[in-house]
Amino acid sequence: MNTIWLCITAVVSITAVICDQKIDTSHIRVFPAENQTIAGVFQVSSLNYLNQPVYAFNASEARRLCLSLGVNIASKAQVKQALARGLDTCRFGWIDEHFAVIPRRKALSNCGKNQTGLVSWRAPVTVKFDVFCFNESDAATQLKDTTTDSPLNGRDHSTQDIHSTSSSSRLSSSSTTAQTMDSEAERALFVSGAQSSAGGKAVLITSTCALLLIAIIIIVYLKMRRSRVQSADKKQQPECIQTEEWTCVKSIKETKTAAQEDERIDVDEDAS
Repeated sequence: MNTIWLCITAVVSITAVICDQKIDTSHIRVFPAENQTIAGVFQVSSLNYLNQPVYAFNASEARRLCLSLGVNIASKAQVKQALARGLDTCRFGWIDEHFAVIPRRKALSNCGKNQTGLVSWRAPVTVKFDVFCFNESDAATQLKDTTTDSPLNGRDHSTQDIHSTSSSSRLSSSSTTAQTMDSEAERALFVSGAQSSAGGKAVLITSTCALLLIAIIIIVYLKMRRSRVQSADKKQQPECIQTEEWTCVKSIKETKTAAQEDERIDVDEDAS
């Protein structure tokens, strides 16, 4: 019985651990959007009920969140590369080396301790921050696009770029608005796709673990039942032996008592 209760406790504990590993991706913000990552790096923040970003992930939760989105947590070198290519944020995020960083290109008094570069904070792993994730396919695509642009092409088109600066500046406001709308749409698609992927993985893992636990409980129950039957059979054998011995001893005593009574009767008759 104690073993059964132990199995039940183990099932409850493992189920709790599985539930804790499931990260809610329904209220997150991705910066930049999926197709606008910088060197493959993007920052993920949690949103509260007012749709405002809040720090919500400790070190382990941050790593699991990136995995649930189908990517890995970014390393210090990867975030540095993104910083060199223009990544600039004002929120701390966990990285692979178990400390938080802010990539800053301009110094601000209320952001990154008024420092520039990769500002780090070696806080305890239980402290909650955002997280920097790394999409390897995006990084490879951007690297390929960069290498295909040769220096000669840049020189040939430099004159044309100078003449087109004035015309492009006129269209900057409209293109910025369009890019913002595209970014929001891509972000929504990215979050919804991550939700479905994470939900499917969580259901599959939970179902597999539940089946394994049920099989283990059945095996333990059958073994306990078999051991009880065997122990009961072993107990019955000594009891049968003891009963037979007691019956033999009792019959011998009765025989001796009868013989003694017969001898007494014979003595009494001789005396009379």
